[in-house]
Amino acid sequence: MSVTSEKMGLSLTQEILSHLGLANKTAAWGTLGTLRTFLSFSVDKDVQRLLRAIKGQGVDRTAIVDVLTNRSREQRQLISQAFQERTQQDLLKSLQAALSGHLERIVVALLQPAARADAQELRTALKDSGSAGDVAVEILATRTPPQLQECLAVYKHDFHVEAEEDIKSETSGTLRDLLLALAKGDRESYSEIIDYNLAEQDVQALKQAEGPSTEGLWVLILTQRNPEHLVRVFDQYQRCTGHEWEHTVRNRFHGDAQMALLSLAAVIRNTALYFADKLHQALQETEPNYHALMRILISRSETDLLSIRAEFRKKFGRSLYSSLQDTVKGDCRPALLALCRAEDL
Repeated sequence: MSVTSEKMGLSLTQEILSHLGLANKTAAWGTLGTLRTFLSFSVDKDVQRLLRAIKGQGVDRTAIVDVLTNRSREQRQLISQAFQERTQQDLLKSLQAALSGHLERIVVALLQPAARADAQELRTALKDSGSAGDVAVEILATRTPPQLQECLAVYKHDFHVEAEEDIKSETSGTLRDLLLALAKGDRESYSEIIDYNLAEQDVQALKQAEGPSTEGLWVLILTQRNPEHLVRVFDQYQRCTGHEWEHTVRNRFHGDAQMALLSLAAVIRNTALYFADKLHQALQETEPNYHALMRILISRSETDLLSIRAEFRKKFGRSLYSSLQDTVKGDCRPALLALCRAEDL
């Protein structure tokens, strides 16, 4: 095969992989999300279509999924407002009455403001001791500073308590300190200036912080340094010690604290791969973890789901779309496939 033919044969997945560094930036086509602003958007037509889907003979689930998974979150909010104005009914409540099961939960998540969905997920995670180190880290570590601030504000409004207070009462030890630090959102912003001296200082500090009562230093460095700096720290740590930073975490920490630190490191190294791993894990369980699938596909659909799809295909040898097709059952299947959007060959 000629060089020219090889270049022409590059798959869409490979093309996306070449842009993974732009996962959190606006690219030439507008977004690395699978769900974009619908250019032919007509709020009146969408309201009428949803009204027919709910009020007609039998619920038209196909129409509901088609509208809600082809509009941006902002457009869905406009549809909800217009539906209320034109019918004097709440769209969310109307759809909840018409639907059930996983599809109902997907529709609720699609129609909620992102901050409210995040706040509810965070609250549930903190009240469930088994998921605080997983879902709470996911939300607190992967949202932008403005998204995190809005989430915490909604948390206080909806539950009449600061998220930090729930973190203090529901968690303990290193996990508590880590979540509190992430909730403050004090991470340094990216700087084009590479500070090699600081990287060396952090490596030496982590090497020396392997005894008792040194957990605070680990939390401080991991929650305040910018991700680009921390990747350099991880690489330099491995060169100095002969093993990955994660190896030390597994030996140094246990239980929820270990899981939370490893999750945070995965986010820092490659956020798209972190979510690809979580989706793969959700699909590998005896019964698919629909809650995790819904949360991730919806929350990343307008952000970086194309990058996540590419990482999934690269690591596991098959596409996320095919994996969903083969594993997901029931009336929520078309909605999850629509959010994923397409096959990666």
